[in-house]
Amino acid sequence: MIEFLNKLDGLLWGLPLIILMVVTGLYFTIRSGFFQFRHFGRIWNHTIGTLFRKASGADGEREGMLSPFQAIATAIGGTVGFGNIAGVATAIAAGGPGAVFWMWATAALGMILKQVEVTLGLYYRRHKANGDTYGGPTYYMELGLGEKHHWGKLWLIPGIIFAIGIFSTFFVTSSTLTASQVVSGALNLGDLHIGSLTIEGIIIVGIAMSVLTFFITGGGTKGIAKTFTKLVPMMSALYILMGIVMILANITKVPAAIASIFVNAFTGTAAIGGFAGCAVSQMVRVGMARAVYSNEAGWGTSPMIHSSAKTVHPVEQGLWGSFEVFFDTFIICSITALSVILSGAWTDGTNGGTLALTSFAQGFGHVGAYLLALVMIIFTVTTSGGWFTYYLAILEHIGKDDTRWKKILMKVFYACRVLPGLLWLIYLVKTNNQGFIWTVVDITSAIPTFVNVAVILILSGDYFRLLKDYKARYMNIGKVDENAVLFYEDENEAATEL
Repeated sequence: MIEFLNKLDGLLWGLPLIILMVVTGLYFTIRSGFFQFRHFGRIWNHTIGTLFRKASGADGEREGMLSPFQAIATAIGGTVGFGNIAGVATAIAAGGPGAVFWMWATAALGMILKQVEVTLGLYYRRHKANGDTYGGPTYYMELGLGEKHHWGKLWLIPGIIFAIGIFSTFFVTSSTLTASQVVSGALNLGDLHIGSLTIEGIIIVGIAMSVLTFFITGGGTKGIAKTFTKLVPMMSALYILMGIVMILANITKVPAAIASIFVNAFTGTAAIGGFAGCAVSQMVRVGMARAVYSNEAGWGTSPMIHSSAKTVHPVEQGLWGSFEVFFDTFIICSITALSVILSGAWTDGTNGGTLALTSFAQGFGHVGAYLLALVMIIFTVTTSGGWFTYYLAILEHIGKDDTRWKKILMKVFYACRVLPGLLWLIYLVKTNNQGFIWTVVDITSAIPTFVNVAVILILSGDYFRLLKDYKARYMNIGKVDENAVLFYEDENEAATEL
């Protein structure tokens, strides 16, 4: 089974998906006039920069369940998590320092990809009768492919494949396992013996974190968003501070560490200590896979929460998508990468969360291990909570009307929302199959990413029309078309009136 999964992983993250992502990323980058680079200042000022200005309702702001900051806090909560720590550490352990370069390169294109998918999610979103708003890939597949591009029911093919790919993470998540490894290792938790029953320390931590996640997700999308506006800034600031201290403590080694990232990216990495060495092709594959898993650009996840935001224009919320990728990869992931490389622990055969724990323990001692354990707990809870909102968006789409069977489905989902992750953790620990968890992670991210990137490429005309309108309205580039339709719901209403 493990051999089959490894082959499937290599196939899914082989040339077809890599070429699709690179070509699509370059297409949107070039045709948009290198928007994510040339207008990075605007991206910054109209996202994180708004937090330092007095809040005010913008003219023409459309209704939504969440404020833009609640949406980005929830989205970042879903993306910035254990993947930024254990995932990055695993990438370096498997591909060497050069894998970090390919993570950065993927993120540079990912900034425009996520802007596109968030923009399309806003454009094709739907308002329910109770005022709640939902959107995401399945919505722009139905309305964009099915209605606008006249695919009819054929949109269900990519829609179902995408939904299955997303929901597979509900059953085979790695977040609980990874965090439990770090926390149990940091606290040196032993096994608990109850008569003839033995419960491993890692399982005890997994149970505790599942209970915590259960209570935090009880409030649904709105409740999660309110909690995350407090948790996400706190966890991000703590981790950034830890990384800065780690880097400053090894400041004389930083130039060599950065140089190794660029040099090894094009030469491969020779065998060192317990590191087996790797070729450039493996480095590219691992770097891209971990980048997508970390920042989720192209995966189609973030649009499901951003689509619930209040905004004046779909592209305006799309800017938050670009910022999300920048913050996730170029800041959080880079901190992990430099910490792991500076520690030198990546060469001794250690992997995943254990490698990250070893790296910070070397820099801070036991205090570093405890701090990382705390960060991992918060990261894992926010990641699980963020993904919970994604599952809700898909379930809301499946059951459009509040029918009896939909209410039953929602009750079952809410009741069992943390059980699959916990059972998966117990299975991996009991069968000692923890080593192939990242293979499964790559597979579950590759399937929906392939489908979503292909779909946004097909719907690219909608994005460029909206981008042109946004530049004219808010950037004084071009002439404003007063008859432009900014949301698909408005387009349908206009057609109905005629």
